[in-house]
Amino acid sequence: MRGVRAQAIPELLVGLAVTLLVAAATWSVLDLPATYLVAVGALYAATGALILATLPDPLPHRGLGPANRVTLLRTIGTLSLAGLVMHADTLGTTGRWWIVGLGTVIMLLDGVDGWVARRTRTTTGFGALFDMETDAFLMLVLSCLVWTEARAGAWVLLIGAMRYLFVAASFVLPALREELFPSFRRKLVCVIQGIALLVALGPIIPGPVAVAVAALALAMLTWSFGIDTVWLLRPRTS
Repeated sequence: MRGVRAQAIPELLVGLAVTLLVAAATWSVLDLPATYLVAVGALYAATGALILATLPDPLPHRGLGPANRVTLLRTIGTLSLAGLVMHADTLGTTGRWWIVGLGTVIMLLDGVDGWVARRTRTTTGFGALFDMETDAFLMLVLSCLVWTEARAGAWVLLIGAMRYLFVAASFVLPALREELFPSFRRKLVCVIQGIALLVALGPIIPGPVAVAVAALALAMLTWSFGIDTVWLLRPRTS
């Protein structure tokens, strides 16, 4: 293994150490079983292997690069939240506040990686994809937590599954694989759904409000995906 991938390995090892620190803090505060630490570590190992497998060479920077390091931090936080999905019955109020706090930090970092990439002139297709997939996985994890915490019905999982269903549909409808036009609407809806899911998880939010907020987020997401789907499937003129 040479080039960018070889340079990225030490950074990913540092990321593993950070992952274990965040997971250990979560484990300690929420008094979780040791299986939580194992699960988060395994998730990070799989993520690191996927990054190495898809990291292109060459890139306009050494290793992961400054922007992708920020995205990696967001990924680490998301993996720490993912490990909580199987422990919903033990989280309680403290656990939900922890999820809201960590989720808020992750979302605040969203956009920082893009800004860093533009500032350092290291914008790449890999970085854009890494950012997008981190966003998608965060929404999946948060929607799973909303469901497992009994804040909304199983329908809320559609918020996190929407992108993956879209990708699956693209294997049947190749037109869905075409590049979409840049859209502020798409970015805004992504932010709104994240905020909505965190609000739904808030311990001080009444159950009916949590359901209404999550339902509104799902409606907006469906509308946004609908616009993109119709645009991609529109008849082409020669």
